[in-house]
Amino acid sequence: MADDRLPVHKRRPRYAGKNPRRFEEKYKELNPDRYQDEVRKVVDSGKTPAGMHRAIMVDEVIEALAPQPGDVAVDCTLGFGGHARALLERMQPGGRLIGLDVDPIELPRTIARLRAAGFGDERFTAHRSNFAGLPQILAQEGLAGASVILADLGVSSMQLDNPARGFTFKESGPLDMRMNPARGEPASRLLTHITVDKLTRLLEENADEPDARAIARVLKASAIDTTGELCRRVRSALAAEHTGAAGADADKAIRRTFQALRIAVNDEFSALDTFLRNLPSCLAPNGRVAVLTFHSGEDRRVKKAFEIGHRDGQYAAIAGDVVRASAAEIRANPRAASAKLRWAKRALGEVGS
Repeated sequence: MADDRLPVHKRRPRYAGKNPRRFEEKYKELNPDRYQDEVRKVVDSGKTPAGMHRAIMVDEVIEALAPQPGDVAVDCTLGFGGHARALLERMQPGGRLIGLDVDPIELPRTIARLRAAGFGDERFTAHRSNFAGLPQILAQEGLAGASVILADLGVSSMQLDNPARGFTFKESGPLDMRMNPARGEPASRLLTHITVDKLTRLLEENADEPDARAIARVLKASAIDTTGELCRRVRSALAAEHTGAAGADADKAIRRTFQALRIAVNDEFSALDTFLRNLPSCLAPNGRVAVLTFHSGEDRRVKKAFEIGHRDGQYAAIAGDVVRASAAEIRANPRAASAKLRWAKRALGEVGS
């Protein structure tokens, strides 16, 4: 007997309402395979699609590192994998790359992305690790040193865009800011026990905030659990400190406050100092390193470490001037505007000498 029942119609997934509120529902580009046209529209408009990251200064990084077929490279901040893929493509045949990233949410996605691009275990391996652990990772891989090392110190767009991670002030979310949400304490908890004096110094040292004292007092008035409340507190501090303060001034203070707290929550300066101290011994003779920084506190540390290493004979050459993104790249990707690139070349001799 023939089954004359009509097939059940399955409605396609829809976004909740005309103006969905949840990040997961708001942006079609979070499903790039399905909405390729939407992704292209976002890119063509000079923006970064939600859930994606556009690698910054790729050509300049490649020029500084000069990867060759057969090289062993380390991408100390794997992120979305854009720099890693560019390096891998130029190191074939025979090259391999080791990727490090502390983010347990994004790392598996990037591994899958690079596997899909054709880079198997013999070409690409990854470790969930902070770049401060580079010597231990090289030892695990049985390597005395790498011929190419890259560290991109910027926060990835995937982290910045998702309000659930607590890095963004564009939409309210939990005040977290941890690169690895399973370790350490969130920014909300840090604010409960830090003193006004220490918070003031943190804002000054991590972000050069001119109104650090006024902001610190307001942030310590009572508990803060969301990024939205943090923004409101900073705006109120600026309004009280500067009658009729412009909105642009408050926006800059908010960015600096987020930066300062993120650096503290993730102990970024301590990790960077450890990385720079160990770096010469992690490079093979004649090996090259490139570091991308995004604010003055990072750049000062890199510049000083490279200058000391050059003076002491650990580096044969270092960048004379900082390298910046081109005007064309900044127009296409405004997040490149604050990027600074410095490079160094290891001297001849034994690794670790």
